Amino acid sequence: MKKWITLLLVSLFAVPSFAGQFKNIKDVEVHYSAFNSTFVTPQVARSYKLKRNGYSAILNISVLDNSQAGKPAITAQLSGHSKNLIGQMRELTFKEVKEGDAIYYLAEFPISEEERLTFNIDVNAGIKGTGALKFSQKFYVEE
Repeated sequence: MKKWITLLLVSLFAVPSFAGQFKNIKDVEVHYSAFNSTFVTPQVARSYKLKRNGYSAILNISVLDNSQAGKPAITAQLSGHSKNLIGQMRELTFKEVKEGDAIYYLAEFPISEEERLTFNIDVNAGIKGTGALKFSQKFYVEE
C-alpha cells in the first residue's frame, strides 16, 4: 500500500516538473505543483489526513540537492502564503511527508471557481540554499 501511495505522489510531482515547475535556489532545486484535492484518491487523502473535495487544493513542494549525484531529496523549512486578486491572504501550513527517500511538503488551502492565486513561499534549506519561490495559478472548483 505504501509503495502505491508513494507512486501516486511521485507521479503527481513528476508530471508538472517536466513542464518546468521548479526553481533553482543556490544548491537546491525546488519543485512545486498545486492541484485540486480531488486528484488524489480517497485512500491517499485518508492516509495523509487531507481534505478531499472540489473546494480544496493542495500545494506539493519537494526540495532536491543539486550538489549531490542523483539530486536526493532534502529537508527544508517552508513558510508562506497565497493571495488572491483582491489581496486576501491565506497563510499556508506545510506537513512534511517522508516515503522512503522522497520528502514532500504538503499544504492545503481553499479555492473558489476561476480563482487566480499568487503563492509566496520562503524556502530555507540551510547552507544549501535559502530564497523565495513565487508563482501564480488559476484554480477551478470541481463539484
